[in-house]
Amino acid sequence: MGARSRAAKLAPRDKLGRRALDRRKYRPNLANPTEFPMNLDNQSSSHPGHERRQHRMYVTRNTEYHFRGPTCVAVRDRKTGRFLHSHLAVQRTLTGGVKYQANGCAVPSGAPPQVGEALYFGEEGRELVTSLCSSIERPERQLVAAYPAR
Repeated sequence: MGARSRAAKLAPRDKLGRRALDRRKYRPNLANPTEFPMNLDNQSSSHPGHERRQHRMYVTRNTEYHFRGPTCVAVRDRKTGRFLHSHLAVQRTLTGGVKYQANGCAVPSGAPPQVGEALYFGEEGRELVTSLCSSIERPERQLVAAYPAR
């Protein structure tokens, strides 16, 4: 019996006899907008699998940008707690982040924004660059339920 067939027999199998997949090898596809990573600051979970949570919130100095996947579904003023229905970011897709260098030069990236970068909306209308992101969080369930209707 060859080494290959011996290794195949030793691989774990599911109830139907198929070889189980190793979920630890999964890496999100950044080119696919349905697999938009969360990138939370306080990520206490060491879960090696696919991020299934849909909602995330980018917090800037005055505003919270609420996302479902790559689309901004709500914008909320931090001081008043009210949703801003006519904000330019509502119902737009996040294009990426903008890094500011020490000399003041802005460098856009196609990657999701990190803390210390600005959010960039470049598609579907006027370009919009926000102030710098101070944190990336997961919104509470009650806040998600209170999102304005489309």
